[in-house]
Amino acid sequence: MSATLPEWAERMRELFRSGAVSQFILHGNVFDVVSHAGAGTTPGLNPGAGASTKSGAGATAVEKAAAAPADHRLPQSLKQFLNDVMFGAYDVVLHYDRGHGIRALKGGEDWGEWLQQLGAGASIDQTRPPAAALELIDRYLLRSLHLQAMRGTSRRIAVMIEFAEFVVPNGDPLQLGGDFSANVVKVLSWANDPAILQANIVTVLIAEALNDVNDLVTRNPHAAALHVALPNEAEMRAHIDALIAGEWKDLPARCEVSIETLARRLTGLSRVGARTAVNLALRNEQKITSVWLSRIKKETIERECQGLIEFLESPYTLESVAGHDAVKAWLREDAELLKRGALQALPMGYLIAGRIGTGKTFIVSCWAGELGIPCVVLKNFRDRWVGATESNLEKIFAILRALGQVVVFVDEADQAAGKREGGSSDSGLSGRVYGMLAKEMSDTRNRGRILWVFATSRPDLLEVDLKRQGRLDVHIPLFPPETAGEVRVMLMAMARKLKAPMTEADIPSIDDPGRFAGSELEGVLVRALRAHTLAPPPAPPFKDTLAAVLAEVRPNANTRKLEYMDMVAVKECTDARFLPARYRDLSLEEIERRIEDLRPYI
Repeated sequence: MSATLPEWAERMRELFRSGAVSQFILHGNVFDVVSHAGAGTTPGLNPGAGASTKSGAGATAVEKAAAAPADHRLPQSLKQFLNDVMFGAYDVVLHYDRGHGIRALKGGEDWGEWLQQLGAGASIDQTRPPAAALELIDRYLLRSLHLQAMRGTSRRIAVMIEFAEFVVPNGDPLQLGGDFSANVVKVLSWANDPAILQANIVTVLIAEALNDVNDLVTRNPHAAALHVALPNEAEMRAHIDALIAGEWKDLPARCEVSIETLARRLTGLSRVGARTAVNLALRNEQKITSVWLSRIKKETIERECQGLIEFLESPYTLESVAGHDAVKAWLREDAELLKRGALQALPMGYLIAGRIGTGKTFIVSCWAGELGIPCVVLKNFRDRWVGATESNLEKIFAILRALGQVVVFVDEADQAAGKREGGSSDSGLSGRVYGMLAKEMSDTRNRGRILWVFATSRPDLLEVDLKRQGRLDVHIPLFPPETAGEVRVMLMAMARKLKAPMTEADIPSIDDPGRFAGSELEGVLVRALRAHTLAPPPAPPFKDTLAAVLAEVRPNANTRKLEYMDMVAVKECTDARFLPARYRDLSLEEIERRIEDLRPYI
């Protein structure tokens, strides 16, 4: 029975055995441990039929595990896993990073003898700088190829370069400097040289973010970029079972949720992150409850993402939203579909548009309170350093895919989403951000699993392709209250939220209900509460104070800009039920004409 490898490792083995590539770029969850099912005797990269599965260090890790139970898991660091399993049958395995220099994990005698013959020595100081280290490795590989041609003997050699982003960083090689340019050329030559491809020599570059590695290397058709994913629910369950069999024997007794639920709730974390989180509870003699799991998962993921995302935990539900009945009905129907598991009936995403102050963020927060799945907010992922923004997005997408089901909220989406044609002012960054978002949002495998919600008062600034069906399918416009009745309902909802001493009888008549958006009505109530609190005793009735504030307050003076935001929201609307009556019969030509009339005021 063959050993069970992780998906990326199985793909790596297939590609190498086919003779397609001999250079691999591993990226993603590279700082985690790798769980490997140890049954079987087939090494990871079996370098040719009839090749020995022994090395100078003895039997391979897979051979040693053959006698172990079929479901036994061996958690190892990625470096250890590559050395023991994927390169278990190799004669020489070299590992390099800028902090430690070159180390021979296997075949140290041959490597050391060659260095002495070369007169190079083997001190860390001599093998730490990237240019010197890659030159030594390059000459060693050329020497091995020469010996193979002269003697007909083949030495199986693997080279691992960890933290590759510090060896062949992203950017124009000509601007990075001569040493870095030489590094890129060497790495490319290892991938492109047919002699290396045919000589049982494999090179592996390891970096957390693919976008941090030089484009010439990552886009080389003779190299394969393989994503090391965060563990899914089944893999997390297997990891927990292995730890229960070892150091977590008391976990079932300390856990108030089932182990299956624990695995599901920890999905989205790395194996190391999950182990750290549970150990925090066990060693402090805490019970693992549902509330504890929610808190620790939120804290751990936000920490691992370095503030790129934030979990939205809302105390509200859609009952807290005044008005917008058609919108609330639609969102509740989609919540019901989600609970039933009818994922194919769900949209890929939503665009919520409307003038400032109409409650776009609040309605998403309230919906999140009803859904029963995590809701995360994309924070400012843009960075000034070359490639850093793309790396941030890469990390965010990996977390989102691992969470299972999640709502992703992008506020002020016109600022965050980028443009198809990134201008020269940002070196094309806007275009790259747009491309990455568009690709991720249109992946139909994520339907019902990653729900995108974009909110903006200027949907006209979003690229048309980003708003199309299959990305943001449902376009929901929000408007200020249209009637006196809607104003009264909203004021009472605001009063409950602010705990204002007000009844419906205290609300004065409002002659022009359309002049106040939701945020302005909340501002009116806050001003009334302020005046009521500061009034000398005996304080007048709150009704009189509210009437006085309403008589004095001036609504937003940017009326044409606000009307423009209303009209572009009308234009984007995908369902007439979301529109107030006065907009439903407008033709597209009338809407466009009004938008053009208002455009000079924007």
